[in-house]
Amino acid sequence: MIKSVLRGFALATAMSAVAFAAAKNPVVGGAAMFDSKNIIENAVNSKDHTTLVAAVKAAGLVGTLEGKGPFTVFAPTNEAFAALPKGTVDTLLKPENKATLTKVLTCHVVAADAMAKTVAKMIKDDGGEHDIKTVGGCVLKAKENMGKITLTDENGGVSHVTIADVKQSNGVIHVVDKVLLPKM
Repeated sequence: MIKSVLRGFALATAMSAVAFAAAKNPVVGGAAMFDSKNIIENAVNSKDHTTLVAAVKAAGLVGTLEGKGPFTVFAPTNEAFAALPKGTVDTLLKPENKATLTKVLTCHVVAADAMAKTVAKMIKDDGGEHDIKTVGGCVLKAKENMGKITLTDENGGVSHVTIADVKQSNGVIHVVDKVLLPKM
């Protein structure tokens, strides 16, 4: 009887530890995200980011986003890509459009580890709007409204951070609901 109780207690303790460890990071696209894995290792497990992963592969950016970083990635969902005009994604994924695809994707990446709290502080310190320079040369305008961060791209398109602070071994991912587009 005592052994049975102790086994039950040990099992409950182990399960609590696993739940606590998994609770550190939000679940994205139905998959647990682990801060011990890099951006690519986590992104490939999110069912909401299959288009983004395909685009990163087509652009040849896998090695970069597996690298040391730190990187902040504003990661558009499949729905965000689907909202682009019909045929846009298929066109961007063609080998002859690799440069354009790379430009679009790198306008979602910042060479820093910027958690939402840090971004919100920069917004506040800059009087309500902060310019974020991306590795693709784009400038995103970050604003905060009622605790939510929005990003405005160079064409005036507005994207909302829907899941913030998904910690990675080489940076952080913030899930966004729109594809941020550079001026072309």
